[in-house]
Amino acid sequence: MSNLIKKNNQSLLKFVYSENNSLSVIFQDNNLLIGIVGEFNKNLKELEKITGASIYSRGNSILIKSSTEKNEIVKNAIQFLVDQFINNGSIEDKDIFSSVDKFMINEKVKNSNITDIIKTPKKSIIPRSEKQKEYVRALRQSEIIISAGPAGTGKTFLAVAVGLTMLLEKKIERIILSRPAVEAGERLGFLPGDMKEKVDPYLRPLYDSLYDLFHFEKIQRMIEIGDIEIAPLAFMRGRTLKNSFAILDEAQNATDTQIKMFLTRIGENSKIVVNGDPSQIDLPHKRASGLDRSKKILSHLNEISVVDFDHSDVVRHPLVSKIVKAYSNNNDQG
Repeated sequence: MSNLIKKNNQSLLKFVYSENNSLSVIFQDNNLLIGIVGEFNKNLKELEKITGASIYSRGNSILIKSSTEKNEIVKNAIQFLVDQFINNGSIEDKDIFSSVDKFMINEKVKNSNITDIIKTPKKSIIPRSEKQKEYVRALRQSEIIISAGPAGTGKTFLAVAVGLTMLLEKKIERIILSRPAVEAGERLGFLPGDMKEKVDPYLRPLYDSLYDLFHFEKIQRMIEIGDIEIAPLAFMRGRTLKNSFAILDEAQNATDTQIKMFLTRIGENSKIVVNGDPSQIDLPHKRASGLDRSKKILSHLNEISVVDFDHSDVVRHPLVSKIVKAYSNNNDQG
């Protein structure tokens, strides 16, 4: 059925190239055109933001004006969205981002050092900023990596991706993912279920990163046999981590003593990653956070890399970067 749909889709669109670096995508079905364009041209505006191309709706066509490379990226994105619309009957925001990511990958590869690319079973991850490239290199070369910055900069996702590739390549024996369950505090015992069910809500972002990089069933199997371990920070005390890739997420909610405890778990052939966002401290007393202090007192050690991200490194929806910057500017003003 899907092959038939794809064949039919080819006849629904006609592409006309002009000499002035413009490309017209002509639709044979106006209902399909309306679905692709979106209400008040919403989908086209999103494509413009992401690609930087100028895109217009004209009659029964979409006009693209940009470089030859960007014209082709938008053309392919529109074809992808046509498939999505015919298969699902609608287009969501995530489909628009997927349509561009799917076809910008070749351009990113051309502009990236091949050693920066992280190849996982489900996708190839390419750092999108210079700071992300620095971070990926640190994840591969340093024994301890401490990173700080706003949400959406890829701190957790990139670390999980590098750790997963090292596990699949048998360079390590297991991945350990941890974070402080600060919101639960002493109330943890009153939550329903066993310990796993109690802490899982706080570890959900780590699960999401894993499932985005590898097949769900295989991740579940790796968790069952202990190749991937997900546990709250309190469970790390007293352990020595050998042949491991350990990540402490949401480290802004760990105290100075807790971060020191986690870092000193490092053993033979292991890496430890500490990630956090200093602007989102949930501790009762914000000064109790140990993230900034760990950066200051350990940055001089050659075996430790410290990477600071800012709003320009945000790779989620473009509006996220603007929100982060606005809050940062407001804080700076007192």
